[in-house]
Amino acid sequence: MNNYKTVFFAIGVLLIILGAFMLIPFFVQLIYDQQNSTFLSSAFVTSFIGILLVLTNLEENKKLNLQQAFLLTALSWLSIAVFGCLPFLLSNLELSFVDSFFESMSGITTTGSTIITNLDNTPKDILMWRAILQWLGGIGIIVMAVTILPLLNIGGMQLFRMESSGTAEKILPKTREITLLISVIYIVLTFSCGIAYWLFGMNIFDSIAHSMTTIATGGFSTYSDSIGYFKNPKIEIVSIVFIILGSLPFIAYLKFVKGDKKIFFKDSQIKGLIYILIFSVFLMFLYLFFTNNEYSFLENLRISAFNVLSILSGTGYVTTDFSLWGKFPSVFFLFLMFIGGCAGSTTCGIKIFRFQILWYFIFNQIRKLVYPHGIFPIKYNNEKIGNTFINSIITFIFLYFFIFFVLAAILSLNGLDFVTAISGSATAISNVGPGLGDIIGPNGNFSDLPNLSKLSLSLGMLLGRLELFAVLVLFFPSFWKN
Repeated sequence: MNNYKTVFFAIGVLLIILGAFMLIPFFVQLIYDQQNSTFLSSAFVTSFIGILLVLTNLEENKKLNLQQAFLLTALSWLSIAVFGCLPFLLSNLELSFVDSFFESMSGITTTGSTIITNLDNTPKDILMWRAILQWLGGIGIIVMAVTILPLLNIGGMQLFRMESSGTAEKILPKTREITLLISVIYIVLTFSCGIAYWLFGMNIFDSIAHSMTTIATGGFSTYSDSIGYFKNPKIEIVSIVFIILGSLPFIAYLKFVKGDKKIFFKDSQIKGLIYILIFSVFLMFLYLFFTNNEYSFLENLRISAFNVLSILSGTGYVTTDFSLWGKFPSVFFLFLMFIGGCAGSTTCGIKIFRFQILWYFIFNQIRKLVYPHGIFPIKYNNEKIGNTFINSIITFIFLYFFIFFVLAAILSLNGLDFVTAISGSATAISNVGPGLGDIIGPNGNFSDLPNLSKLSLSLGMLLGRLELFAVLVLFFPSFWKN
């Protein structure tokens, strides 16, 4: 196990950091006069275990090889979810370990699915902890996407490798450099979002909590009615703006800071996001315009834009029960769940760049039928895409839907109806939040699901957030022999 001392050392550091963040809800307890030792106890236990891991795994040479990097990735998210559930487990909400773990996993993976039935009366410290989990998960996703995942050349993320990425043995130094820049950008966006929310009507607590979950595109709210609680168009517009900012690849922000001022206008992925967003909003706008006379022109446009963006990005905020709009929106939103946002952002799903490259590949296959001897190279962001890369994307998409159907089958075996099983599976692996139907739809939650379903969905959240291969590759003996 000496070879893995760095892995456990890093996990120990993460647990200490997690324990430190648990003190924030503790101070919230004091501010709102909530006499409870939940977070103080949780912080002590988490930090103690973290310190033990650090002290027992001290090593001068803290380098990671490829295998250790991916083991660290999987164990980090799992350990944070386990220890992150302690405040829920020890709270007065009387949640079981399964429920607590589900809520914690949903938070750290920025999924946004919840088992808490009455958020309006939930203690402020718990609400703040939910927001913190999503905020930490958001920044963790970005760091992982631009530092660790590119090292696995079968997942497709290598396309977005920074020019300075180097080799696997230099992960930690490069992570420090990139993490610092990302953290500054992430904090600035969060702070700006919070100020905007406060200026347009939220109280300080709600603005802080919602700013964290907005930038993380997580979707946890402090109210059961989500953003719809405020009934404030200005707040909805703020959400739209900052969800878009959180949905952009943070590599683009890094390149912008380093001098590439045109990156947001020339990046193929960003342009793809905008095109899909415009088309989807226009389509939903037309549908509501001809089928629902309840909204005015501007209300229709705002509601369409908000809910489409929320589902596409995987944020999961809602302003209204879109299940009442008819069958088409439900089917269309299910489709948007799979698309997701940009790679290297906090968003969910298969990611736009994979669909773009897959479309180029399909189009080329059609062209080859017309011109059998023609050579049609595929380029993305002015870089030639090789067959290995294309094969990795096809493999990823196939595996994504395979796991989706397996997860849906498991849910159906637990007695869930077709809509709940399908949408529950989609919302877990795509890290979206609300599902479809009466049980887990916009006005429902996941509290009534069987424990096995909750554990299955938690696994789906983890697999979806870590891009499938980052977890599954650990179970291949050949991976450990290289």
